[in-house]
Amino acid sequence: VQLQASGGGSVQAGGSLRLSCARSGRTFSMYDMGWFRQAPGKEREFVAAVTWRGGTTFYSDPVKGRFTISRDNAKMTVYLQMNSLRPEDTAVYYCASKRNGGGYYDFLSYDNWGQGTQVTVSS
Repeated sequence: VQLQASGGGSVQAGGSLRLSCARSGRTFSMYDMGWFRQAPGKEREFVAAVTWRGGTTFYSDPVKGRFTISRDNAKMTVYLQMNSLRPEDTAVYYCASKRNGGGYYDFLSYDNWGQGTQVTVSS
């Protein structure tokens, strides 16, 4: 099973990007999925998560109201729509699938990580 993140790039503050994370494997629909990010010199932090049916979403406070996580199980893809981007959103963004149990906000609860995609927001 592999995760492939894409959609990163460079934008000015206030702009938008949509990240995608495509997963191979037949059991994509059975996994809750999350997005994390890591800026240089900082720890990896939770951004957003979505349950396997897509009915429940979770967001960190810094992105709440600006970012939207969604998924298309038929396409085996999870998305992160990022609006009103700020320079502090600059980071490498990672998608991951979550194990059963554990908190949605804890990166230790996730066991399968994509390679990351760079997002750079300039002021």
